[in-house]
Amino acid sequence: MNSEPAPLLAKVLTVSDGVVHGTRDDVSGRALVEQLGAAGFVVVEHRVTADGTDNVAGVLRDMCVDFSGLLVSTGGTGFAPRDQTPEGTRLVIEREAPGLAEAMRRVNPLGRLSRGIAGIRGQTIICNTPGSPKGCVEQLGAIIDIIPHAVRLLADAPTQH
Repeated sequence: MNSEPAPLLAKVLTVSDGVVHGTRDDVSGRALVEQLGAAGFVVVEHRVTADGTDNVAGVLRDMCVDFSGLLVSTGGTGFAPRDQTPEGTRLVIEREAPGLAEAMRRVNPLGRLSRGIAGIRGQTIICNTPGSPKGCVEQLGAIIDIIPHAVRLLADAPTQH
């Protein structure tokens, strides 16, 4: 019998009209993939979608199907009119995880400008991060240490409390 824990799985979603249209490079998405890999996660998918509530909600729903792990979005959390990632995420999550979003915002004074949220859909933890490479990495870094425990709790796997 193998007592090794199951690998920690992650997905990354870049929300950016510019990346979709080829006018911006997806630096933030790649930074998150690299950070997650360095933290021991297996990144099984990295997608891009345009800004907007319905676009974000549709892709998040699709990415959560039969998935147990962490889904991190980058982009669309600010004050610009097309920044609607939190609104799309709210349509998808079943339960909020406000402690994660609060911890993420505290890492940098500019975090107060992030409207990102965190929550749960099925066995997926969804966290919104800013679209800047520095901001997304900092915010994910604020919670990445406790995500393995949270994922195992969601999957109803044995954990030590």
